[in-house]
Amino acid sequence: MTKFSDIQVGDKAEIRHIVTQTDIDRFVELTGDDNKLHIDKEYAAKTPFKKPVAHGMLGASFISTIIGTKLPGDGALWFSQSLEFLLPVRVGDELLIKAEVLKKLDKLQAIELQTDIFNQDKQKVTAGIAKVKIIEQETEKAEVLLTPATHKTALVVGASGGIGRSACLQLARDGFDIGIHYYSNEQAAKTLKAEIEKLGRRAECVKADTSNEEGVKDLVASIQRRFDTLTVLVNCATSRIVNLKFEDLDWADMQRHLDMNIKSNFYLLKYCIPLFNENKYGKVILMTTQAIETPNAEWLPYITAKTALHGFGKALAVELAGKGIRINMISPGMTETDLIADIPEKARLVTAAKTPLRRLAKPGDIASAISFLASDKSDFITGETLRINGGQVMI
Repeated sequence: MTKFSDIQVGDKAEIRHIVTQTDIDRFVELTGDDNKLHIDKEYAAKTPFKKPVAHGMLGASFISTIIGTKLPGDGALWFSQSLEFLLPVRVGDELLIKAEVLKKLDKLQAIELQTDIFNQDKQKVTAGIAKVKIIEQETEKAEVLLTPATHKTALVVGASGGIGRSACLQLARDGFDIGIHYYSNEQAAKTLKAEIEKLGRRAECVKADTSNEEGVKDLVASIQRRFDTLTVLVNCATSRIVNLKFEDLDWADMQRHLDMNIKSNFYLLKYCIPLFNENKYGKVILMTTQAIETPNAEWLPYITAKTALHGFGKALAVELAGKGIRINMISPGMTETDLIADIPEKARLVTAAKTPLRRLAKPGDIASAISFLASDKSDFITGETLRINGGQVMI
């Protein structure tokens, strides 16, 4: 929560949003404003606009978002707003909403903000001035060192996938509140949220592109706002594996896997570590793969990126150990998830037959290992890799 005394003239914030037809439909459902100019293509075609335009107040509603979540954030009481609608907004437009502090109104404990909205062509579509009062809590919360014994929160990246979903449910059974990250599968995230809440734990869904620094920054800020703290970060996200011979590879194929495994984890750690530092405690669990020890042909981008992740995790485990942050890795064998959907059934059966325990791993097997590394039972373990492969690799 931002204090009035901390805000300075010139402070800025921005957010982005792509307008969708779903946005229009939900706005109509909520407000009852079914003006044909907004929803009827044939009607709009006979007007100077030629195409339906989004409701002006739909775009302006994101001014509320930037005020309520960014500047000033929690405690904001928006009490005045001027608006000038300069250009139409349509489905598919990417809006950039900007806010900048123009004045501080000391007597009111309020600020005056310039609030402008631009489209993807850098054209200003809406302009206005907002006034916002800062409502501060009457008493500060007592500072408490948060540990797993008092308040446990886990952020699971890639929670809508098979392993991520199982990890969320297992951690909820272990007493964690769960931040459910997803990128595109919103329905799966919402269904998972309901399942976790049935277990008596709190869950929140957060959409983010973790290959983008701003996306990760907003993701972690959202987790901090909703849960106040973070105990465990688990990254279950991964890219689909495509068999490609070296001569058919482009660097873009390599870069896609490096972005998923190194770039995204770099940004996640960059913004999660300050939360761990507040508690002098934190657990990070990363996903490598058995394939870095028993390589498959034609998996060069995947194996290269996972090998890099293995070194990334060990290097940071040494550096961050003194701060009470443990970084460990899980190396699954072939696991029954959507990721292996394109692997022929024969190859799966052969792998299971070669496994001493005579089956492939299930998502629950991986979730059990995550549960152990997230618990205080693993507090004296860092820089380690747990191999969950039924005995295929023994070191």
